[in-house]
Amino acid sequence: MANTGIVLISHSPKVAEGTRDIIAEAVKNVKVVPAGGTEEGGIGTSAPKIQQAVEEADDGNGVLLLYDIGSAGMNAEMAVELTETERCHVAEDIPLVEGGYVAAVEAGMGKSAEEIIASLRKSFRLE
Repeated sequence: MANTGIVLISHSPKVAEGTRDIIAEAVKNVKVVPAGGTEEGGIGTSAPKIQQAVEEADDGNGVLLLYDIGSAGMNAEMAVELTETERCHVAEDIPLVEGGYVAAVEAGMGKSAEEIIASLRKSFRLE
């Protein structure tokens, strides 16, 4: 069975890619796709770039999106509306690096995006 995919959204391409690299050291069986920066590679976020990452991360068991700050969340929501991927969820108020790591570990255990969000909210005391 496919695992939940993870998309890491940051205003900085280096932050998104670096976070993916950290996760890849520990979790090998989950698609973790960085979506950092603008389409031109600058600082910022891009809904089309995030949408492309969502479609790349989707193996049929849904996708969880985590983001760093501000407008990244808005662009994540926009990308979810644009994509045809089902069971696509944005994790709000979750730290990108720590949350991405925990999310990937749990996805590797076969948890759904909904289960992962519930666990993250509990872990980061948001419940």
